[in-house]
Amino acid sequence: MTLITDSRYEHLLRTRAHNPELIAEKAALRKRRSLLGVDGKMVIVAIDHPARRILKVGADPLAMADRRDVLERTVRALRRPGVDGLLATPDIAEDLLLLDELEEKVVFGSMNRGGLTGSAWELSDRITGYDPVGIERAGWEGGKMLLRLDYEDPGTETTIQVCVSAVNGLAERGLVALVEPLPARHTESGKVSVLTEMDAVVEAIAIASALGNTTAYTWLKLPAVADPERMMAATTLPSLLLGGDPGDRASELLDSWRSAMTIPHVRGLVAGRSLLFPDDGQVERWVDAAVEIVHG
Repeated sequence: MTLITDSRYEHLLRTRAHNPELIAEKAALRKRRSLLGVDGKMVIVAIDHPARRILKVGADPLAMADRRDVLERTVRALRRPGVDGLLATPDIAEDLLLLDELEEKVVFGSMNRGGLTGSAWELSDRITGYDPVGIERAGWEGGKMLLRLDYEDPGTETTIQVCVSAVNGLAERGLVALVEPLPARHTESGKVSVLTEMDAVVEAIAIASALGNTTAYTWLKLPAVADPERMMAATTLPSLLLGGDPGDRASELLDSWRSAMTIPHVRGLVAGRSLLFPDDGQVERWVDAAVEIVHG
């Protein structure tokens, strides 16, 4: 069954053109919930990739290029029992708000999307999405930032400063700062590649854990690794595991999530492409599997 019907989609488009003030009105009236549920865990659906020039999933370079399809998949995921919320850029978050799909959901606004994939300035990652003021105004529960660390790229220094400012701004408002630290390097072709070596991951966690004037509201978004115990030993901060584009390794990703969820300060998952664009197209199946791992 299609959830974003022709009439719903056309209504969204009309509202965007004729009644933009409804975004602020709906945000003010949105029913909110506590950050963590009864079991202290959460499953967050992520869809902030297109703003960073990432439309590719698996072998399809334009898998996320159709906004109506993206919204359809995201709504299908958000409606599954046990899904707690959303991580998105302003355009997608506001589409879903206008579609009345964010009631009693935890919402994180995606902040620094300026490090466009493949650009010469990729690791100089400026805030082009939400800032702390915008997240507070929207009534979201927090903001997410990506911190890729390449110690030979001067753009990394700019990104660290951007993240410090965001952490401080969110903390001043009592909002969660969800920081995603990833070690990175440039390959011989110039492409930015994320490192998976555990020593580099632990170093990145140590750096991210200390950003800002206070870490009272800082959470981490961390990769699913083969040795989650060692990774999580590097911090006491609450953490959510990321998904990424698993390709044909989706079952391995589920196993790594399952292993990590036994660690006390792993509080759940933030997953996007792995749930919204699975190889078999069965969004509900993969979302339900993630929910079972987190909420049991």
